[in-house]
Amino acid sequence: MAEHSFLDQMLSHLRSTCRYYTGYPKDLGPSRIIPFTSERQFVQLLHEGRPVVVAFTIKCTYTKHLDSVLEEAAATFYPDIKFVRVECPKYPGFCISRSRNEYPFIEVFTSPEQTKNQGKAVDPNITKYSVKVLPFNYDQSVYGFREYFKKHNLKFPETN
Repeated sequence: MAEHSFLDQMLSHLRSTCRYYTGYPKDLGPSRIIPFTSERQFVQLLHEGRPVVVAFTIKCTYTKHLDSVLEEAAATFYPDIKFVRVECPKYPGFCISRSRNEYPFIEVFTSPEQTKNQGKAVDPNITKYSVKVLPFNYDQSVYGFREYFKKHNLKFPETN
């Protein structure tokens, strides 16, 4: 095996230890982004009790950049925070219910809690839940997600 130069060793050390290093692609392993398949699957994710970051996307050039940011953020915050990508042309009902005109956009769903039944109960087997939805309006990067989670007191692992 050939010896690595001092510069190669220094760059390798920098890549492995620097928290906010973004110079070269990182080996993120398998994708941690959960593809949206149904509202039932989404509700099951919410009931796990972890925050769920949802990216509502359409096919455009900016979505490619957003996908790479989401991949890195999902790998960084896994398993404490889940990331879901919804392709809005495939699931228009779920996207239209968000009442947004600009795509892509990101929202964070947190803390599903059982609500008290107000008025007449249609079916005693139906349980109503309240979910807190926060719009994501920070820098779309891993650092932006980290700062957003800190501001809203969402728990995530501190990595070095």
